[in-house]
Amino acid sequence: VLASLRGANHAFGPNCVAFEKEFAAWNGNRFAITTNSGTAALHMCVAACGCSEGDEVIVPAFSWSSSATCILHHNCIPVFVDIDWGTMNIDADKIEAAITPKTRAILVVHLHGLVVDMDKVMALAERHELKVIEDACQAHGARFRGRKAGTIGHCAAFSFNQNKNLCSGEGGMFVTDDEELMQKARTLWSFGETRSPVEARDYHVYALGWMYRNNDLTAAFGRAQLTRLDLYLEQQKENVRQLHEQLRGTPHLLLPTEPEGYEHNWYNYTVRFDLAGLGHSQDAAHFRNKIVEAMRAEGVEISIWQRFILPRMTVFQAKNAYGYGAPWSSPHAQPVDYAPEQYPVAQAHCDAHACLSMSLRQPNGPDVIEMITEGIRKVMGQVDQLS
Repeated sequence: VLASLRGANHAFGPNCVAFEKEFAAWNGNRFAITTNSGTAALHMCVAACGCSEGDEVIVPAFSWSSSATCILHHNCIPVFVDIDWGTMNIDADKIEAAITPKTRAILVVHLHGLVVDMDKVMALAERHELKVIEDACQAHGARFRGRKAGTIGHCAAFSFNQNKNLCSGEGGMFVTDDEELMQKARTLWSFGETRSPVEARDYHVYALGWMYRNNDLTAAFGRAQLTRLDLYLEQQKENVRQLHEQLRGTPHLLLPTEPEGYEHNWYNYTVRFDLAGLGHSQDAAHFRNKIVEAMRAEGVEISIWQRFILPRMTVFQAKNAYGYGAPWSSPHAQPVDYAPEQYPVAQAHCDAHACLSMSLRQPNGPDVIEMITEGIRKVMGQVDQLS
């Protein structure tokens, strides 16, 4: 980091090149391109997969907005699929029903650090000749049957913003094993040019591109954090193990799961409240908010991660991203329906969930875990008084 500050190149510099090589080696990818955000890396994935105006990309109905808006960035159409209650990820068994002649890719999100059932997704994609994009922005180091997130699909995106397990303040990474996809992504990444900034540039624009490059100082922070990441993840898993054990059996509290063959990285530890059992099915989100407020009053750093499922967000309901209804109005597009009632599991999860994240990370340890447990148990033991 200090060497970067003393250096002469504060744009795309030597730390960027080194970070790409080191992250690719750590994660097990042939190619990596460092970006200025995870959102940028996601857009690069959509472009790399050859998606064109009016093409459809399947995406889960519950995620961070960038998982779907990155599709709009390339004039393509998001098609939402409901989630699986147990894993909180896209329901792989519901994807095939969403495939149409316009579908070009499936964008899976390894939500909160739990990898999607990639065996099912890859088999489905192969059968329908589709590309698979992994949104691994929260999934650094997570595994599915021994394989790391970001190494199973055709390409993947990671984020390094201030809340991530690998944090450089801001930034991201596009990864792939396919050289053709890497070249397509690189063209979008740097003004539509075809050469890396460290190569002799001809400053010729060959295709429409953005400026998604990272900078040397941010990459230097990322490199430093990458050397510690495995240790951070192990320490976080131990904190989660203790928390999970201490919260087990708490009335009306539903704990997250880690299915056999999966290795969660616990970016977020997401609990849900049994609102039906508490008699609050009709005002689920409102009562959930009361529970969260009470826990925060007890010193528990818990929050609501998303208050809307993606199809409910205005940009999708209005179907007008670029004016004149684009991209939905494109002559290459076909009609899509974003009626929220099509995604009942995503909505139920959205209304019932709350997350712990930063409080489970180092340097926090057993003392903080005990404080969190006491606060949560106290509130859930008196939850009837919140009505």
